[in-house]
Amino acid sequence: MTATLEQPEPAMTVCDGIVLLGDIGATNARFALLADGVLGPITWIEVASHPQFGDAVESLLQAQFRDTAVSDALLAVAGPVDGGRCAFTNCAWTIDHGEVRDRFDFNTVRVINDFEATALSLPHLVEQDLCALGGGRAVPGAPMAVLGPGSGLGVACLVAAGLHRIVAPSEGGHATMPAGSRREDAVLDHLRQRFGHVSAERVLSGPGLENLYRAVAAVDGIDAPPRNAVEITNAALHGTCEAACAALDMFCAMLGAFAGNVALTYGARGGVYIAGGIAPRILDHLEGSAFRQRFAHKGRFRPYLEGIPTNVIVHPAATFLGLKALAERGAP
Repeated sequence: MTATLEQPEPAMTVCDGIVLLGDIGATNARFALLADGVLGPITWIEVASHPQFGDAVESLLQAQFRDTAVSDALLAVAGPVDGGRCAFTNCAWTIDHGEVRDRFDFNTVRVINDFEATALSLPHLVEQDLCALGGGRAVPGAPMAVLGPGSGLGVACLVAAGLHRIVAPSEGGHATMPAGSRREDAVLDHLRQRFGHVSAERVLSGPGLENLYRAVAAVDGIDAPPRNAVEITNAALHGTCEAACAALDMFCAMLGAFAGNVALTYGARGGVYIAGGIAPRILDHLEGSAFRQRFAHKGRFRPYLEGIPTNVIVHPAATFLGLKALAERGAP
């Protein structure tokens, strides 16, 4: 048997055309046009409102861009990408670069992991795009890591390579979640009985917060009503539910511990950045939580981690900054 290697999609340098940029999550898909170096308004689409990705693009082009000659597409997706194709982990959509190119007669279609795009945005973020959690000072030229709890948990790293930077994407969110205390042991053991393997994403995501809430209530013997992630967050921030407060506190502490592991894994002395939809909504709580303490709580490597800055990305469209950089230059 002779193995054949699929040729990768060519690097995209498409300044001369109009590019459809997409940030495709499991819950929402966001789109914008890039033309002559200018990023247009962002349009939101609910993933659940369209059975297939192509139907969502068709609806978008007809409703928003009927009179626009879109030439190319660059799509950041919330899932692993293999050969230009992504079968989503947390929704029913599948995106294939060849199918999208043929259906809409685009010149090129490139599909990348959404946290690859977010990592590419890091050099383009300014002070007002970030909220610092604790101290530390970035080492110029050192690796920069980004992770983000949302519908799932993404992880990536931006690394200097000569005059350029490259991204090391990953599926680090599916690594096993460690416990940092006997109480966390009990909560994770409860979740292991339900899921078998408890990844970081099982606790550090919107659905993960719901898992923590149910597990804390069970471990503590609290009769807590069913709540979704938004309701849990609101109840915790208003102090109206003991289980919700405990779950959000544990979420922040575990996020710090996991972020510290990511920093050590990548040697991310250029900083660790928290993206995704959850962290900006709980900023005040996160700042007063055990996040930073648990980030640095790594025994002999505490001084190493104390020197690494941690920031929450509060720019509303950071992913599009990374996509824009990739579309215009082929690399950041």
